Amino acid sequence: KYSLIIPVYNRPDEVDELLESLTGQTFTDFETVVVEDGSSARAAIGGENAGRLSVKYYDKPNSGPGQTRNYGAERSSGEYLIVLDSDCVLPAGYLQAVDDELRSEPADAFGGPDRAHESFTDVQKAISYAMTSFFTTGGIRGEEEKDKFYPRSFNMGVRAEVYRRLGGFSRMRFGEDIDFSIRIFKAGCSCRLFPSAWVWHKRRTDMK
Repeated sequence: KYSLIIPVYNRPDEVDELLESLTGQTFTDFETVVVEDGSSARAAIGGENAGRLSVKYYDKPNSGPGQTRNYGAERSSGEYLIVLDSDCVLPAGYLQAVDDELRSEPADAFGGPDRAHESFTDVQKAISYAMTSFFTTGGIRGEEEKDKFYPRSFNMGVRAEVYRRLGGFSRMRFGEDIDFSIRIFKAGCSCRLFPSAWVWHKRRTDMK
């Protein structure tokens, strides 16, 4: 039912941690599509997680995150596409929360919040607060319900038919997720916040 699309650029350890979290999902009707965006340090797909996940793994020349997500979408088979950043970790009930929301009220697109885990470093927690606080971008990132919720690419779901009809992400290197969200609304599609479908978002480990 779901295809999880994960673009990666030189982050093999993060991908391994994300895949490990996927093995514990209570809802299991999904495939995972990992796409290396011209990485020199590639993920070791097929190690401990082999046999526990349905993983499609691709390696292509660098083209940026938006085009890499599109590459994965073209090779996916799910009814819904869920885009995740490689530095996210999913709680065991993430996909079940998504499925429960869609069963209660269908949506063409959706997204959820991000949180800091207790194991994060002080810098990671500070960056998480800076990105999710009510005083910064917490509202539009999913901490509050607004008239319009614009999902971000760290935790964004779209009906596959809608994704392909709109042409997926643009060639923009930055802000491509907001651009896509705006085009979803302009096309008259429904988009909702799923508050219970949150992820742990590690982000960078230092200010650089």
